[in-house]
Amino acid sequence: MRKRNVLIVSGVLSALAAPALAHSGHGETSGLIAGLMHPVLGPDHLLAMLAVGLWSGFVLPRRFWLGAVVFMTAMAAGAGLSWAGLDYPMVEPMIVLSVVLFGFLTLVSRRGQPDRLTLASLIVIGVFASAHGHAHATEAAGNNALAYLAGFLVATGGLHLAGIALAHAVAAQPLAQRIMGGGIAASGLWLAFG
Repeated sequence: MRKRNVLIVSGVLSALAAPALAHSGHGETSGLIAGLMHPVLGPDHLLAMLAVGLWSGFVLPRRFWLGAVVFMTAMAAGAGLSWAGLDYPMVEPMIVLSVVLFGFLTLVSRRGQPDRLTLASLIVIGVFASAHGHAHATEAAGNNALAYLAGFLVATGGLHLAGIALAHAVAAQPLAQRIMGGGIAASGLWLAFG
């Protein structure tokens, strides 16, 4: 059992490192397929969304869906702000900072923590998710912008579920949570300053 958990954590950390090194920009921003691919191919989005799933799985084992719902709702609201023509100051730095903060939340949060800390974490997740939504709605092009957002939401949900599943698989290993949270936060710092 322990060997299996070590292999799972090692595999996830290896998978996280490869996309971060291979990212070459945002690419196509129109249509369902582009929306499905973007969160997976962009390391900032991949890491942020995976971290929200991890956080939810570690902190909210019975309401594991809550982090994903907050993220996706706020992301859609951010997209709405963009399409309404409202500016979002410092949106790109907010996206990179989200990786650091979501990794940090995963690192330090604990199951059974006070409700006020969980609520504060969900607010942080929502605020930064709105930046992700605004940026991607701004990038979306052409008549297929809604399809792009739909694909983005589906891929985001999948990444959240992957994080939740991973958190549940290693829930008995507190060190695994610290390694994953710290690794994501460190990756965010690398994206910002590397």
